[in-house]
Amino acid sequence: MQVILLERVAKLGQMGEVVDVKPGYARNFLLPQGKALSASAQNVADFETRKSQLEAQNLETKKEAEAMGEKLEGQQFIVIRQASDAGSLYGSVSTRDAADAATEAGFTVDRKQVALTSPIKELGLHDVIITLHPEVDATIQLNVARSPEEAELQASGKTIQELAAEEEEAAEFEIAELFEDIGAAADDDDELAAAVADDADASDDAADEASDED
Repeated sequence: MQVILLERVAKLGQMGEVVDVKPGYARNFLLPQGKALSASAQNVADFETRKSQLEAQNLETKKEAEAMGEKLEGQQFIVIRQASDAGSLYGSVSTRDAADAATEAGFTVDRKQVALTSPIKELGLHDVIITLHPEVDATIQLNVARSPEEAELQASGKTIQELAAEEEEAAEFEIAELFEDIGAAADDDDELAAAVADDADASDDAADEASDED
């Protein structure tokens, strides 16, 4: 099926180009979203009449998108999710989650603008592309963590594996200290028992001396 593009479409063509596409792609995506028209002689003629107006509109929306992109580029948004100790999420982070996180932070982002090659299923920092205009993209970062505290540590550059290793090391240190305390307490008990025994021996010696004098 041939269509005439009303805007740039990635991997397909620029505004005004007549391209061949699968009928399903045209009916389900390009035509309903106003990205293209069927390339009938009438539609091609109408496009040529409106071309200057469409190009002006495209330029205006592109400028707006670029301004938005400058503010959005590099922003990091926290997404709190439950996950296993190994970092695997119980579920996944979707395009809607990414859009909601950005919107809650004051940016207007629609889920259809979020490009995910696959759902996010691991804790950590994930780069996500936001398509603000056919010619303007911005890259944001989702900080997926189990708590705000964990998100803060991840933002500082630590991975979930490093955090787990630090927690394990801290636990081992606490156990080692506990055994040291127990060992020290045992040594104190031995010293006390020895002192008591020495006192007892001294008392016995004194008693024996007194008995000899009698």
